Amino acid sequence: MIETKQFKDDLLNWFHKNKRQMPWRETSNPYYIWLSEVMLQQTQVNTVRPYYKAFIERFPTIESLSEANEEDVLKYWEGLGYYSRVRNFQEAVKEVHHSYHGVVPDNPDDFKKLKGVGPYTNAAVMSIVHNHPIPAVDGNVLRVWSRLTGNDSDIAAPKTKKLYEDELQPFVEEHSGDFNQAMMELGATICTPKKTLCIMCPVQKHCYAFANGIVDELPVKKKKIKKKTIDFNVLYITNRSGEILVRQRDTKLLNGMWEFPMFEADESIHSIEETLDAVIDIDQTPEYTTKHVFTHMTWNMNVYRAHTQKSDFDYPYKWIKKEEKEQLSFSTSMSKIFNQLNG
Repeated sequence: MIETKQFKDDLLNWFHKNKRQMPWRETSNPYYIWLSEVMLQQTQVNTVRPYYKAFIERFPTIESLSEANEEDVLKYWEGLGYYSRVRNFQEAVKEVHHSYHGVVPDNPDDFKKLKGVGPYTNAAVMSIVHNHPIPAVDGNVLRVWSRLTGNDSDIAAPKTKKLYEDELQPFVEEHSGDFNQAMMELGATICTPKKTLCIMCPVQKHCYAFANGIVDELPVKKKKIKKKTIDFNVLYITNRSGEILVRQRDTKLLNGMWEFPMFEADESIHSIEETLDAVIDIDQTPEYTTKHVFTHMTWNMNVYRAHTQKSDFDYPYKWIKKEEKEQLSFSTSMSKIFNQLNG
């Protein structure tokens, strides 16, 4: 078993000297730190930086985000993906505004009841802001701890995560925020999934995997189920005024986002015209081909230019001018299509 004090001293000494400069590490505001943790889920640090800066400039307080229009909030999240994150975040912030007088709860039991706050977010925010002794175990920490201890249990299994949390508990009884950040930093910069920089590791002497030459064999994670792939035809439909037809999604995936009408590739033109209740003149060959990869599926999209004489469409469809596109929230894939066809 790893010797607690020496390991922790080695890790924290390295962290204080080498930690990356990040804007959310330069504040003690719990709202900002909470926001950063939400943004960093499934997203790389360099991608998050400009979004974080723009978001807090537009919504600098709990009150401002609580009272903001969802469409405006989604616009500042556009391109980050996983849009349920920001919807849940805004709902949680509204509860903080109305039930906690605009102050983020400092009690972990209260904080974790807020919408979208899972065990990791609760541990990260509560330890960083208030030094609560809760180990924050994310993918980085699962990988690091598996290698350090030589544990070959499946890190995708909940029981493995629970075991690691129990084993890490003694390390967070003091300076929990720094320790949690140091473990995450180690996983992000040194103990990476591939091309591990063991020669630069500050806790190399404590590592079972390094000592036994099995770093590349850990952690163990069962293979994911193969992603589903769906082929779509996307219609970039314009009218005689040069306006573009868009529709708002009312589905769990990308809910509330705007898109160009899209239909599964095997759907007939007749069926599409029935859905739109309009005669659509569609080009014979696609103008552009692209794909969008989600965690659980991939969309292959053939984009066609099309035209219609119909002037009025009922919700969720509507005509927009090209310059109005920036006023609505589109997914990254739809923005790429717009830019490609208007480049």
